[in-house]
Amino acid sequence: MIVVEGTIRVRDIDAARPHMLAMIAASRQEDGCIDYAYALDLTDPGLVRVHERWRDRNALNRHLDTEHLKAWRSAWDDIGVTDRSLRLYEAEAEAF
Repeated sequence: MIVVEGTIRVRDIDAARPHMLAMIAASRQEDGCIDYAYALDLTDPGLVRVHERWRDRNALNRHLDTEHLKAWRSAWDDIGVTDRSLRLYEAEAEAF
């Protein structure tokens, strides 16, 4: 399993919300997506925590070439995405 986690900073959360919701919905439908979520940090306005789990690297690589990811990234200038910090981890499949 591949885990991607990290943060992005978003200047305009209200403008970003429809883009984030579309990204979550489309990503969760992808073959190999186990979980895909964004969470707003309650103590740091504009900080969005990213959490993704993928079956394997092939599933993640396919995700990186999707139209919905391209659309999400094309919106970044308008909504003010900055300070992107994501990390990838290889993990064992869930045991329980």
